[in-house]
Amino acid sequence: MAGQACPVHAQDAPPQNGASSPAVDETPIIPNDSFEQRLPPISDGQETPLPSVDEFMDKAAADTPPAPTLPPETAPPEDMELTRPLAPLNGFDVTPVEVAADPTPDAPDAIAYTIAIEGFKGTGLEDEFNELSALRKGKGKADTAAMVLARAREDEALAIRLLHSAGYFDASALSTVDQATADKSKGGPSPVNPPLNAIVTVTPGKQYVLGEIVVQAQATEPPDLIRKSLPLKSGDTITTERIEGAEANVSLQLPRQGYPFVKLGDRDIALDGQTLTGDYTLPVDTGPRSSFGGITTSGDLAFDAEHIGVLARFDRGELYDSRKVDDLRKALVATSLFSSVSVEPKPTGQPGPDGTEYVELQVEQDAGPARTLAGEAGYGTGQGFRAQGSWTHRNLFPPEGALILTGVGGTQEQGIGATFRRANAGKRDRTVQAGVNLSHQNYASYEAFTAGISGSISRASTPIFQKRWTWSYGFEILGSNETTLNETTGETRRLTYLIGALPAQIGYDRSDDLLNPTKGYRATLRVSPEASLQGNVSPYVRAMFDLSGYYPVSESIVIAARTRVGTITGVSRADIAPSRRIYAGGGGSVRGFGYQELGPKDANNDPIGGRSVNEFALEARYRFGNFGIVPFVDAGQVYDSSMPKFSDIRFGAGIGGRFYTNFGPFRADIAMPINRQPGESKFALYIGIGQAF
Repeated sequence: MAGQACPVHAQDAPPQNGASSPAVDETPIIPNDSFEQRLPPISDGQETPLPSVDEFMDKAAADTPPAPTLPPETAPPEDMELTRPLAPLNGFDVTPVEVAADPTPDAPDAIAYTIAIEGFKGTGLEDEFNELSALRKGKGKADTAAMVLARAREDEALAIRLLHSAGYFDASALSTVDQATADKSKGGPSPVNPPLNAIVTVTPGKQYVLGEIVVQAQATEPPDLIRKSLPLKSGDTITTERIEGAEANVSLQLPRQGYPFVKLGDRDIALDGQTLTGDYTLPVDTGPRSSFGGITTSGDLAFDAEHIGVLARFDRGELYDSRKVDDLRKALVATSLFSSVSVEPKPTGQPGPDGTEYVELQVEQDAGPARTLAGEAGYGTGQGFRAQGSWTHRNLFPPEGALILTGVGGTQEQGIGATFRRANAGKRDRTVQAGVNLSHQNYASYEAFTAGISGSISRASTPIFQKRWTWSYGFEILGSNETTLNETTGETRRLTYLIGALPAQIGYDRSDDLLNPTKGYRATLRVSPEASLQGNVSPYVRAMFDLSGYYPVSESIVIAARTRVGTITGVSRADIAPSRRIYAGGGGSVRGFGYQELGPKDANNDPIGGRSVNEFALEARYRFGNFGIVPFVDAGQVYDSSMPKFSDIRFGAGIGGRFYTNFGPFRADIAMPINRQPGESKFALYIGIGQAF
């Protein structure tokens, strides 16, 4: 209650166990009179209003004592260094301060370890294990012992996988890592990180073999098609390679026999530990037996589905064969008109012949650049430098109608030409070609300015499709102004010849590569009935036969041989234009001699050509990696008679270097004539692409 004193006492704890309480001191801590005096007075006017905020602030400001007066500020003394002019820049010392690098702790010494692999004997898996081993890849060094132990555990699991893949399904493997025992006989302090021994011990157990073989599939035609395509038999060891290879053969063979949509399920092998056999079960979904239907195409088209049908080697209703689909895909790629192209079978659900179902081929096209710039260059002694370039628009006249512009520049030959060529013209692999050309040739044997038109129909090999049989036939009409030797007077004069020819060629190729053959043989026969009009008409026939063979002595050595026999019959040499006569010598003929250097010569020792030729060549092609060395011997001669005499044969010998690339070998040959005659080259150099033959 206000106005009354409230005494505060210190109270003791109550007495324990019945003991009497001590006397309590009741003297107040603060006397009542003093306590009341210290209380603030209570105003009797409780309804007196409080002062306003402004009045309160004014009263507070009035009661605040004035701030002490600070003494007047005095300026600090002037620092002479701050007012001094700066030194010129070239006076500064710009030598960088060298800061000591923090010392780096020395890397811990690597731990060396030895490797021992035990138990693989007789399994044939040790080499494969060593190739994949984590311990072997570490080459006996690791940063820590824990790393060695981890590698050993990894090799332990590797050993189990390899043994299971070879049919050792009860195999076990154990890896241990312990410290090697120090050899105290050598004396000296013990190493800081003593070497470790890593040992992987395997126990292969017995090898399991196939027991019963079951194929779960729909009926096929013939009925045993799948089983014959699965080359497995009871008693075969159960190895991953054998099982996966057999299943891959099923996926390969059934699409060749009319089942384009075959799917293999998950195999099951039930192992019997007592008999060490595994019963094999393979589910197969054959899909419908199918025959070829139509062809559809989409994408960025180079040509339409009708022309794709020209490239196909199958007819509608023919039993589906995936090999013919692959052949069509290759033919599309060979046109060089696509950035990418795919051919996929699509089911139609439409009934076909003999209970089959029509399948449609969907060709997805992505047309690539149709224009191409190309060039080639070479050098030969006697022929000099020769370079040829071409610009081709391969699809200017769809489908596959190309315009080709060519130019030739060289030491002794110049020319330009234009050619129209249609590939796969109405039939697969048939090419129709027509062209015009202007050329100038200036050789020791003749100088000729020639203009001509030509046309041909042919079937030729390509880098993608190297064909066994090739052929061509066509026509040539030439007008040529040439220097020629009057063999009666010995004078050189210029004559103009009008020449018509019907050239034809047939070839048979059993070699394994177009640009770099290593085995097989090739044969080519060219025949050209011609007529030369120069004053009177002189008909004659040109013929040339080439045969070459390739025999691999080993993987790195190939023996190659070539022969050529040629003839012109029906007319004397004087009635044949010099550019149509037969010559020999040079990089594609008898090396060691200059271009066209062999054969009859005039009074100036210049070749004048002949009417027959024979040539022979023998090479030993030794290849190591992308390089090769080729020693060779060539022989040949040109005769004035229409039939070669096989006498006065001239020989050349030399050696060549090869650099093998993806598109063919780069060739450089140097050769010299044997029993060199006056006026003949001391040596001859030939540079080009591809083998000499």
